[in-house]
Amino acid sequence: MLRFLTSGESHGKALVAILEGLPAGLVLDLEFLNKELARRQLGYGRGGRMKIEQDTVEILSGVRFGKTLGSPIALVIENRDWKNWRDKMAVEPGSGGFEPITRPRPGHADLAGLLKYGETDIRNILERSSARETAARVAIGAVAKTLLKMMEISIFSHVTRIGREEAKINRLPDMKDLEEIDKSPVRCLDSRASQKMVEEIDRATEEKDSLGGTFEVLVFGCPPGLGSYTSWETRLDGRLSRALMSIPAIKGVEIGEGFKLAVLRGSQAHDEIFYEAGKDFYRKTNRAGGIEAGITNGETLVLRAAMKPLPTLGRPLGTVDVITKQPAEAFRERADICAVPAAAVIGEAVVAIEVARAALEKFGGDSLGDFKDNYRNYRERIKKL
Repeated sequence: MLRFLTSGESHGKALVAILEGLPAGLVLDLEFLNKELARRQLGYGRGGRMKIEQDTVEILSGVRFGKTLGSPIALVIENRDWKNWRDKMAVEPGSGGFEPITRPRPGHADLAGLLKYGETDIRNILERSSARETAARVAIGAVAKTLLKMMEISIFSHVTRIGREEAKINRLPDMKDLEEIDKSPVRCLDSRASQKMVEEIDRATEEKDSLGGTFEVLVFGCPPGLGSYTSWETRLDGRLSRALMSIPAIKGVEIGEGFKLAVLRGSQAHDEIFYEAGKDFYRKTNRAGGIEAGITNGETLVLRAAMKPLPTLGRPLGTVDVITKQPAEAFRERADICAVPAAAVIGEAVVAIEVARAALEKFGGDSLGDFKDNYRNYRERIKKL
């Protein structure tokens, strides 16, 4: 079973990830992993930290001569900004000369975390609840993408809305669009909307506010049969939704036409099935987003997520000091104005992890050769149906 664990604080020394369950023999391209980390740092409206951090990953174990060994893989991403926070983030007991942060931000983990863990200093909460942790997941997602490439499965994302500005795209984007998307300052395929989104971010910056938006993740080449309806926790749509919802600030997820299906009749909502020799079973529409009953059906996976505006504001909202219990302004920490383009890349990563996990559950194999043989045999079997 593919599983992972991350560790590290936003301003700590490093982020660490342990990934277990990959077959032996998978070639990992460090350059590709680092390119994925760089894509996470793209996007107009990012904060000052992106000028400090230039994320790169170091592989500590589980790989020899560029190939996985079948044992757990350890990944480390250094926090370059740590040197500026070294005293505040000291592991060993210090002088205690720093004032605790006691003014929680509405919309953040601050207050709920203080109550849960019995703390009085918000830094003990915000450091781990920060979206900085997602850099580790992007690195893991890059490894998962490497496995999926063996199956000719490809994944990418694009931004569909920032604030009030929505992209107008009349077709399903494909992998040929990826380079153009990443060149956009907001990772949007619609050039007119892209410019409007930049202007919206500029206005929010001037007004010391923040912006959310929506993005879409697409998975091409996914075979039918990943996931299962036999138990609730094996349904792939549920697992993908959980993965996307686990990204900080994500408040909504839909698959395929999602909420639009609720207003349609069944005759309008479902994707009719066709068959053609050489093409096998197929559909002319994809309202289901590539998943039926928790199982992939062979169509492109289409997932969308909605991100709320970030809670750290240049003009702080009202709050209550947890020590004095008096009204106060929420504290300010360096933050982005808009992180939707980055969230979309993180979305790719978490989706890749879940699809790779489902593929390994389906096809197994301790070595990459076994995995590929099992997959090839499966494809041949379903062609004979």
